[in-house]
Amino acid sequence: MESIYADMPVFAGLAVWNLFVLFVLSKKIYEFALRKGRSINSSMYFSRKVIHFLAGGLTAMLLPFVAHEPILPALMAFGLAIATYVPHKLNMRMYWFQDPENIYDVDFTLSWGLIVFFTWYIDRTFWLGVIPVLFMAYGDGITGIIRNLKYNKRTKAWEGTAGMLVLCIIIGAKMGIAGIFAGIVCSFVERIENVDDNITVPAVSLSILLGAYYYFPSFTSALY
Repeated sequence: MESIYADMPVFAGLAVWNLFVLFVLSKKIYEFALRKGRSINSSMYFSRKVIHFLAGGLTAMLLPFVAHEPILPALMAFGLAIATYVPHKLNMRMYWFQDPENIYDVDFTLSWGLIVFFTWYIDRTFWLGVIPVLFMAYGDGITGIIRNLKYNKRTKAWEGTAGMLVLCIIIGAKMGIAGIFAGIVCSFVERIENVDDNITVPAVSLSILLGAYYYFPSFTSALY
């Protein structure tokens, strides 16, 4: 409980920041993209990736430095999951980033919260959970940006995969050889059509890291 009380001011600030990104900043990006001649779907996709980068990704990256327990991070994520699910359920979607054809934005926050919560009980530095979340937030985010810039729509393409591969290798190096391998694998997993990569990318990469953590711990030593 002492750790939870100590973390409250930080996570109150992070919750406000995440809501600002969700309701204000991402909407501004959507409107800016529209003014630049982007299609509605393309503008929506840029907005979603801004949320990936500045909400999910930034918050995850800060966890090893500011968090002392997993309860508040998970509660914040689950609160955001509710905040994104209810508009879908009520057919009152936040049009600047929510797609009527899927609830992938809800899956993102649920994956984030579950991974951060459960992995802390294995690795209290948070890195075991943070790395798969960063693959999802930044790796999947950069591939979407690259593809969207080139094709002006949501699509799979090797240019985006190449960008994700480079970024995930850099991120994965924090967990050593196992992290790099996980980054490579999840970059290709992201290319699978008709599945939500907000589930597959973190799940596959976490499985690899867990296997290495328990059976080949020397492979999880940070390379920097």
